[in-house]
Amino acid sequence: MNRLAGKVALVTGAGRGIGEAIAHAFVREGAATVLAELDFDAARQAAERIERETPGARVLAVRTDVTQWASVCAARDACEQAFGPIDTLVNNAGINVFCDPLTMTDDDWRRCFAVDLDGVWNGCKAVLPGMIERGRGSIVNIASTHSFQIIPGCFPYPVAKHGVLGLTRALGIEYAAKQVRVNAIAPGYVETQLTHDWWNGHADPAAARQATLDLQPMKRIAQPQEIAMTAVFLASDEAPFINATCITVDGGRSALYHD
Repeated sequence: MNRLAGKVALVTGAGRGIGEAIAHAFVREGAATVLAELDFDAARQAAERIERETPGARVLAVRTDVTQWASVCAARDACEQAFGPIDTLVNNAGINVFCDPLTMTDDDWRRCFAVDLDGVWNGCKAVLPGMIERGRGSIVNIASTHSFQIIPGCFPYPVAKHGVLGLTRALGIEYAAKQVRVNAIAPGYVETQLTHDWWNGHADPAAARQATLDLQPMKRIAQPQEIAMTAVFLASDEAPFINATCITVDGGRSALYHD
């Protein structure tokens, strides 16, 4: 407890799933946290759950569209007005866009990159000046095992996630001398609503779920809280020399040679 005491955090896509788990973990560890989320009702409800479960929580929900620069700046400003300068940004907001490359529409391509890559850059660009000026800060980008592994049928999502990894490394090196660290987390399968929606899209959801579990070395998939633990570590003072890198949290799945 209190590993993030005195820190201020902004978490995008924090209304559910991994984002909510990260926001909850940050608050539990003592950070004042803003839940920046396009679905404001989801963010508000998540903030209320955090407040009920964490006495003394300092938490705020803000409607944020990460594809819009002005909206991201407004979230940053709301965070700083409520709690003070931002110590940690978690760029978690993202969407799945899985298409056949040759039948995919231009709108599908733009929608994927607008959220999954441009949204990350908008967040970084909004907080970097303040972090550079103060000479400290931690940015955590939620990438994916799609950032370095390709699964057929998932285009163009892995293209955007490869970009997130490149952005992480480039910014981490660019501002290392300013003591601003930029890192990524690459989750594998995580039990979120998106995962359940994917299973439920199959003719036999139970069989689809079991097939996913059978692929995992640990014969289970991650819980959102397990991704949040890594985010807490990267945001804390326990990781002062970790920069421009990616921590994979997939139970060993990406280390397998075969399916």
